[in-house]
Amino acid sequence: MNQADAIERSALVDFHCHLDLYPDLQVAIDQCEKDAVYTLAVTTTPKAWRRNHELASRTKYVRAALGLHPQLVAERAAELALWHELVPTTRYVGEVGLDSGPSHFRSLALQKQVFEAILGRCAALGDRILTVHSVRSVKPVLDMIEARLPRTRGRVVLHWFTGSASELRRALELGCFFSVNAAMLDGGRREACVAAIPSDRILTETDGPFTQTMGRPSRPSDVSATVIKLAGMRGVEPAAMARQITANLKHLIAS
Repeated sequence: MNQADAIERSALVDFHCHLDLYPDLQVAIDQCEKDAVYTLAVTTTPKAWRRNHELASRTKYVRAALGLHPQLVAERAAELALWHELVPTTRYVGEVGLDSGPSHFRSLALQKQVFEAILGRCAALGDRILTVHSVRSVKPVLDMIEARLPRTRGRVVLHWFTGSASELRRALELGCFFSVNAAMLDGGRREACVAAIPSDRILTETDGPFTQTMGRPSRPSDVSATVIKLAGMRGVEPAAMARQITANLKHLIAS
C-alpha cells in the first residue's frame, strides 16, 4: 500500500476552498462528497453565500462559509448589511480579515471597520468559526481578534498564516488554529513557520482554485499531498497525520 492509499482510509480536510470559483459549483461539491473530503466552501461576498449554502446543506462533507473578502471591501463594503442579515443562519464565516498588500493597502482603514464589525457580530452571536485572511497584517488581525472575539465566543482559523515566530506564539495563546496548503511547504520561512505549529492546531486547505497541483487548479482531494509533506516534517505516517487533522477539525467544531 502506498502513502496515498493509506491516507484514503482516513477522511481528508480542506478547510479553505473557493468551490464557487470552479467552472461548476455543483460538480465541485459532488466531487468533495465522492472523495470524502470535509470541505469548507468559503465565499468572497455575501451575495454568493445563498447558493453555496443551498447546495452544501444537502451534503455530508461540505459546508458553506459567509464571507466578505478584504480584497473586495473597497468595492463591496455596502454588502456588510447583507452579511449581518445572513450570519444568524450559519456557523461558518469566511473569507474575512485584512490585507495590506500593495494592491489593497489603500482600503485598509475600511477593511478594519468591516472586520471589526464582523468580529463583534460573531462575538455577540457566539459559537462562530471563522477562516481569516491576514496578508501583511498579522499584528492588526491578532489585535482585533483579542479585542473583539473572546475564545469563549468563537474560534479562528488563520488561513495561509505567514507571521513571525512571536506572532505565531501570540496566535496560539489566543486559541487560533491554522490551515496549511502545499504552497506553504516549499521551503524557506513559510515552511519553518508551519513546522512550529503544534500538531493539534493544524488543518489542511487548498485555497483552490488559487493554488495549483500538477499544473491545474488544486482540488480538495489534493490536500493528500499536503498531509504527506506534513507527516514527513513531523516524522509520522501519513495516515496518522490525516487522522490528527480530522481529530483537530472535530475538536474545533465541538469547542
